[in-house]
Amino acid sequence: MDTQTLIILGVVAALAVLTGLWLLRRQAGQPEDLARTSRLTRTAEALGAALRGAWSSGLGDEAWDQIEEGLLAADVGVSATTEVVDGLRRAKPESVDLARAELANLLRSELSDGVRHLSLEADPAVILVVGVNGTGKTTTIAKLAHRLDAAGKKVLLGAADTFRAAAGDQLDAWGERVGVDVVSGQEGGDPASVAFDAIAAGNARGMDVVIIDTAGRLHGKKNLMGELQKIHRISSADGKLGETLLVLDATAGQNGLVQVKEFGEAIPLTGIVLTKLDGTAKGGIVFAIEKELGVPVKFVGLGEGMTDLEPFDPNKFVAELLEES
Repeated sequence: MDTQTLIILGVVAALAVLTGLWLLRRQAGQPEDLARTSRLTRTAEALGAALRGAWSSGLGDEAWDQIEEGLLAADVGVSATTEVVDGLRRAKPESVDLARAELANLLRSELSDGVRHLSLEADPAVILVVGVNGTGKTTTIAKLAHRLDAAGKKVLLGAADTFRAAAGDQLDAWGERVGVDVVSGQEGGDPASVAFDAIAAGNARGMDVVIIDTAGRLHGKKNLMGELQKIHRISSADGKLGETLLVLDATAGQNGLVQVKEFGEAIPLTGIVLTKLDGTAKGGIVFAIEKELGVPVKFVGLGEGMTDLEPFDPNKFVAELLEES
């Protein structure tokens, strides 16, 4: 084999190695890339387009009107939108960059300073999870259990949704997938008894956290809400109840506020888990919830994976919403 042929073969081999390394690096980077592009894309694009249109017309009254329309379209809510736009007008920014920075500051100021971490001081700490059907409540419980389990917590689930057929089986399947036990009851049985049994089992087994799933309450049904109040009373015994979380579908937009109000009138809520935030152009609902109802958003769902339930970070949220670098 002559020298020229050896050189050609060497070059081909080197190119093959480099191509393989490039493909490996690309595959390794895919999860991060996908995670980055999946967050708030629809809301950020819709609001971003409205803001770009506003900035292009200068910084006069027409711009403020367009910004107001964009915020309302993103379901930021009338109260928060009015305060933000009035604040922009008063600030009188002299450039688009200053206007964008002021808008970011004003939006952040609309989010509460409430406690966003989970209260897990009791032994075991009880987390009661409520919400209507279709919000992703049971899946959220599984994601939360996975998150706590990964943090070294011993977690037990209580299937107190005895109202919906096969709800217990669904939670059992999630529990098996996550690797945590589930305390169930008979279909149609007393959900409060299941909650009691789950807490007792958690105490006997030395669990750190007991998460109780409840029926997908129709918030207008007084008898079902009364049942929920009974579960809340049992869960609150001995100071075990650390959190009462309402799972809310972000795609419901302003309609979701009615759910928060009615659940909040039945039992005291400590936080909101806002699901499907990556699949809606109405991500501004976070501002409406916190501004109008005073309940902090503690977690947001940004995908279908088990790790796609994340603590809500107001600064990060506004930065992604406004496509800040």
